[in-house]
Parts: sequence; structure tokens; C-alpha cells
Amino acid sequence: MFALLAVGGYYVIAEHGAHLWASWPLLILLACPLMHFMHGGHGGHGSHAKRSDGDTTGDRNG
Repeated sequence: MFALLAVGGYYVIAEHGAHLWASWPLLILLACPLMHFMHGGHGGHGSHAKRSDGDTTGDRNG
């Protein structure tokens, strides 16, 4: 199966490489929102709240 995908991928790039090369900036811009949603948004924004129990786990100034 991997060999079939590799050969198919080669022919797609060989035959349509000019089209992909011309549109790579658009493809990168389209990949940004997808990566943003797949990787959980902005990440570690949950540690901004002050803890009342004195726990400084994860606090940079700690």
C-alpha cells in the first residue's frame, strides 16, 4: 500500500507540479486555520488565572 501511495504521489507531483508550485502560498495560508484547529487553538492560555491555594505549578515566575 505504501509503495502504491509513493508511486501515485510521484506521478501527481510530476504531472501537476507546476500547478502546485504556482499555488503554494495559497496552500500555506489555507493550512494555517486547519493547523490552528487541529492543535487545540492557542495552547497554554489556561495558566493565566491566579491560584488561591499557593500552587505555582506551571508558573514561570514561580
